[in-house]
Amino acid sequence: MSRRKGLAVIMVIMMLGAALGGLAFTYPQAGLPSDVQRTITVVGQGVVRVDPDVARAQIGVEVLAPTVKEAVAQNQELMTAVLEALQEAGVDAKDIRTSNYSIRFEREPYMPRPAVPEGAEGPTAPQGRYRVSNMVQVTIRDLEEVAAVLDAAIEAGANNIWGVSFGVEDTAAEAESEARAKAMENAREKAAELAELAGVELGDVISVSELVSGPGYPIIGVMEAAAPAFGGAGPISPGELTFRAQLQVVFAIK
Repeated sequence: MSRRKGLAVIMVIMMLGAALGGLAFTYPQAGLPSDVQRTITVVGQGVVRVDPDVARAQIGVEVLAPTVKEAVAQNQELMTAVLEALQEAGVDAKDIRTSNYSIRFEREPYMPRPAVPEGAEGPTAPQGRYRVSNMVQVTIRDLEEVAAVLDAAIEAGANNIWGVSFGVEDTAAEAESEARAKAMENAREKAAELAELAGVELGDVISVSELVSGPGYPIIGVMEAAAPAFGGAGPISPGELTFRAQLQVVFAIK
């Protein structure tokens, strides 16, 4: 009887083993999330060139004199003549603004005398002069008269002219908008080309970001005019001003 029970137990174990051997356990396979959005990202660039409508220059007088009183008086006389000449040349008083006024003492170097006998006069103390500088920023709205305005200032006594630059006041916002529109158009063209190369269909715009780089926007041309001791300001050319825009645009892929 015990032998039969033993055989029965063995049979049950064998049957369970066969049953378990036929089972297959399936684990979930990791894959990409179904909500991932496929996109194309490009940077579009737009450039607009316009003619300037305003010029600016730093114009002034520097004087050296033995005393501060003399230096101030001489500078005041010359600067008054320069300001009158600027207005006579067509510059409005509201377009003339003081940008710098300074007074400083400048010592002159001296060479020590050789050794002298006792009781003789030794090296003199260093001498100096006073420098008075008066500068104004002048806005010139008639670009055809820029050279004439500078010549008038020089003839009146201006001996320090620098930083002649050209800009845009009336159409700056319009030029910036046009540059952005061109940048957006350029971005669409780039994205369409990439979509065609990838064999996909371009979708709607998801996001747009404007990229601004560099110290100055817009980028403008700057020129300097020197005021020699004799003669006029020389030829002045305003050229063109360049407005640039960069847009980073993200497009969906259908």
